[in-house]
Amino acid sequence: MADIFQNGEITTLHRLKSGGTERLERELETFSQNRPIALVIPALFVDLKAKPIKNILSEISKVRYLNEIIISLGRANKDEFTEVKSMLSSFNVPASIIWNDGENIQELYHMLDKENLSAGEDGKGRSAWISYGYILSTQSSQVIVLHDSDIVTYSRELLARLCYPIANPNLNYEFCKGYYARVTDRRHGRVTRLFVFPLIRALKKVLGGNDFLDYLDSFRYILAGEFSMRADLARTNRIPSGWGLEVGMLAEIYRNCSLKRVCQVEIADIYEHKHQPLAENDPTTGLNKMAIDIAKTLFRTMASMGMSFPAGWINTLKATYLRTAQDYIAKYYRDSEINGLFFDRHQEAVAVETFVKGIGIASEDFERNSAFGAPHIPNWNRVVSAIPNFFDLLREAVERDNF
Repeated sequence: MADIFQNGEITTLHRLKSGGTERLERELETFSQNRPIALVIPALFVDLKAKPIKNILSEISKVRYLNEIIISLGRANKDEFTEVKSMLSSFNVPASIIWNDGENIQELYHMLDKENLSAGEDGKGRSAWISYGYILSTQSSQVIVLHDSDIVTYSRELLARLCYPIANPNLNYEFCKGYYARVTDRRHGRVTRLFVFPLIRALKKVLGGNDFLDYLDSFRYILAGEFSMRADLARTNRIPSGWGLEVGMLAEIYRNCSLKRVCQVEIADIYEHKHQPLAENDPTTGLNKMAIDIAKTLFRTMASMGMSFPAGWINTLKATYLRTAQDYIAKYYRDSEINGLFFDRHQEAVAVETFVKGIGIASEDFERNSAFGAPHIPNWNRVVSAIPNFFDLLREAVERDNF
């Protein structure tokens, strides 16, 4: 059974008992009549050939409250795009594929580049962003829900619980973050457990009290890729194009929403998906790069909010983070012992040592270019201000590819 603790600045919606999926789905069918729901799934072609997506699509086919599904397809050639179209041709929910590598969408990305409104490089951030634009262009859905395509433990309950807080008008939320446990026979989620949590606590110790850090510290699983939001937020939110996507999204929500309109919901007892390598000797890939991108996003976000960084702060931060993360390792070991989980203290320590180096790399990049850094993808209000007919062009481009 889940805990009942309400921690921090935002409301937590717990999973207090199993079952209840049918009730949630019945209510969602009613809510969706006035608040149509769009599901966005960013995916590479290789993901759509893997085993998890078959179960995901099978589960989705059983629900009746979705208005549309958007598959934002990356790294796919024409034959692969055609294969994905065939996969979805008999689907019971209206499904559109955004072929990010196709000529029609690429022309739009080039148009944005010419207007100095770059959508960034290929990645989950851009794939999600272009999907939001397509939903806004059709004006057919009021709720946007996003989850990944590699969830091994996917179920209808996960989807229903993710949709419910935003679709239910009585709850009055604008943004909802999913959370869950990352446990099999051992703990997973190393970047969240060993990097993000200790880094936030270390920043609070080094820089003092900060409302934004308190807000981030309220989330049970900051790097969860699952969330739901009112479609209107997609017009105003900017997002990073790299691995800092989840932290950057939460920063935009902090800027644009009342915290009373933000919640997190427990969507599953156990959540499993494919794992990234640590890549401790290569800061350009794996969890190593992910941690660096997250740190850069966090530093730049805090600077943009007026936070000042004193001389020598980074050495103090690295030392404080290291001590905090080591304390976390001890806590995770004890928790694993009582639950009979496998626990490799050496590999946990290797991860922390890798992340310490990543903080140094991130800080150097931040101090060289703190004013700009990695650009955010512009929000949709700015895009249509610069190119008034862009929504029409986007809708037509997707329709040409799909029909």
